[in-house]
Amino acid sequence: MRQKLALARALLHDPPVLLLDEPTSAMDPESAYMVRESIRTLKSNERTVIICTHNLNEAEQLADQILIIRKGKKILSGTPHDIKQHLLGNPLYEVKINGSIDDNLLETNFGTPISSFGQDWLQFEIDDPLRQNPEIFRSLMAANVGVISFKEVPRSLEDAYLKAVNLGDNDRVG
Repeated sequence: MRQKLALARALLHDPPVLLLDEPTSAMDPESAYMVRESIRTLKSNERTVIICTHNLNEAEQLADQILIIRKGKKILSGTPHDIKQHLLGNPLYEVKINGSIDDNLLETNFGTPISSFGQDWLQFEIDDPLRQNPEIFRSLMAANVGVISFKEVPRSLEDAYLKAVNLGDNDRVG
């Protein structure tokens, strides 16, 4: 209740900049959801909302821009998408098939190399989904492979953050 009250008090004067420090810490899920929704509605051209948080899932949901700090120094900033792209590389897409992967399927030319595979799935690193995903799908259809799903493998801001802060002091992040 204190955090919700503090947020309401901060908004009384309609400030152009709103600084929130861990706005949902120690809140129950329903209250945290309400605060996140309030933050979404507060973002506008006339107001900047700055959130300091260790909750990277929340930061990824709410932030237009992210700043990662290590040992008091800025090491990387950008959109959540750009940070993940920079630190984790191109997105991975996974195809689950109806059946098992065999040597013939592994030798199929998909237009991009297979990154990894298992008994009934293939993964591809994709830099141009609009072009490459249809090529992969067409190749699978031509090989008479039953596709169960074709989706991007989720990558979190937390994965990117851990990679950024675990780089050595002499490594450049960006």
